[in-house]
Amino acid sequence: MSGKVLIYGRGGGIGSFVASNLAQNGDGLGFTGRDEHKLKAVTEMSKSSTEATSIVDLGSFPKAGVAMIFGAGGGIGGALVEALSSSDSFGHVIGFSRKTSPSIDLMDEASLEHAATFAAEMGELRLVIDATGFLHDDRQRPEKSWRQLDAGNLARSFALNAIGPALIMKHVLPLLPRSGKAVFATLSARVGSIGDNRLGGWYSYRASKAALNQLVRTAAVELARRSPEGICIALHPGTVATALSAPFSATELDVHTPAEASRQLLAVVDKLTDESNGGFFDWRGQPVPW
Repeated sequence: MSGKVLIYGRGGGIGSFVASNLAQNGDGLGFTGRDEHKLKAVTEMSKSSTEATSIVDLGSFPKAGVAMIFGAGGGIGGALVEALSSSDSFGHVIGFSRKTSPSIDLMDEASLEHAATFAAEMGELRLVIDATGFLHDDRQRPEKSWRQLDAGNLARSFALNAIGPALIMKHVLPLLPRSGKAVFATLSARVGSIGDNRLGGWYSYRASKAALNQLVRTAAVELARRSPEGICIALHPGTVATALSAPFSATELDVHTPAEASRQLLAVVDKLTDESNGGFFDWRGQPVPW
């Protein structure tokens, strides 16, 4: 295609998808809408995503198992489904979101149980990644001060970032095979680290992710008794160009595309051993302090 493509509504889901694909093809793009400088930056990053989505080697897992992703409708979750689907390491790759069938809702435990059972009926669950997470929306923003603390917002953050993932673990971990490598990983965040908290702020998000980390650590202890080769961990994906992080991505940060982040996270997962159980790792495979 020659010339320049003008995209209206680049910030929306469909507009973003179109712009990303055109960028990968090398087409020139023009933008209209809010925060055009941010949109251009995100699209420039997407130009490298074709290379980033090359086949991922996950040879440490037993062949023909099932890989399942919770939160497949998000940027990282969708990229994980795509990367896993391009690999021949699993017999089935299944993504769940609010728009899939069956659908999931972190506030609806029955939907989480149904999804876990649905996937397990296809074969042995060898890799389960919870890529859900909540930071902000139109009604809730990260707090800058204790003066902004609100009981309802705190409860909502805990429900989506800690309780929902805990209920996923409740229904997924008992379905993992008793022998052979099997991994449950949930996306946490470095800001959930108590030891690494030097800036303050973001009370609800920090506290809910810290709670998630404790839930992961506790579940890992129980999993080891049932499945000695099972692994239950928390992952910090870094700063990724998604709707979750877009308003807070400072220019000096190393921002990754979802495709790049998915490859990095899967590379970390592939290197995990039973000694990694109960750990908290970043996208480079380095331990993150609790």
